[in-house]
Amino acid sequence: MRIRRRPWAKQELEECSFYIDDPTAYKGKWHEYFPKDRPIHLEIGCGKGSFIAKLATKNQDINYIAADMIEAMLGLSKRNIESEYNNKMVDNLALIRMNAERILDVFDSSDVVDRIYINFCNPWPRGKHKKRILTHSRQLENYKVFLKEKGEVYFKTDDDELFNESIEYFDNSGFKIIAKSFDLDKDLIFEDIPTEHEIMFKEQGIKIKALIAEKI
Repeated sequence: MRIRRRPWAKQELEECSFYIDDPTAYKGKWHEYFPKDRPIHLEIGCGKGSFIAKLATKNQDINYIAADMIEAMLGLSKRNIESEYNNKMVDNLALIRMNAERILDVFDSSDVVDRIYINFCNPWPRGKHKKRILTHSRQLENYKVFLKEKGEVYFKTDDDELFNESIEYFDNSGFKIIAKSFDLDKDLIFEDIPTEHEIMFKEQGIKIKALIAEKI
């Protein structure tokens, strides 16, 4: 999907107190970045940011990092986060620009992330691009570097093939799938805050698949 350019995004992000354009500077120091040392949860591919904004305002005892690589998306995320916080200080959420394939340039074992969210990632259906899937075994091995023992990955998708492939990827990477649903409306395996994509797919009658995988 082609993302429409947002000419205002660059300047607004530069002026944003909770946005980090070069997160590599905080590698190994993420627990020092936040004013209070609390568990860190990471969303990879935050899109327009409505999911992470609602999650972070609801759970003030958690520090959140929301990552995307597209400036236009980050600009929309910034606005949605500010709207959800309703002009209150954003002190438990960092919005970062990051290419997920280079995630180990941003996080290391010192950062200790408790949970990772992956929502409606690109399924990369062509075989040669499979390794770019955010739930591919190659990516999961990277996450294991900084995900704590018994840390969790929460994954949602509309794509049947991607979901079935991802189950194999988690198994092959030594994760334990502790909950799984092929229809999240019927089997609510975790408290669900819908993303923009999720709302759209549900309106089309598409079932949402979800799982929780634990690092062991």
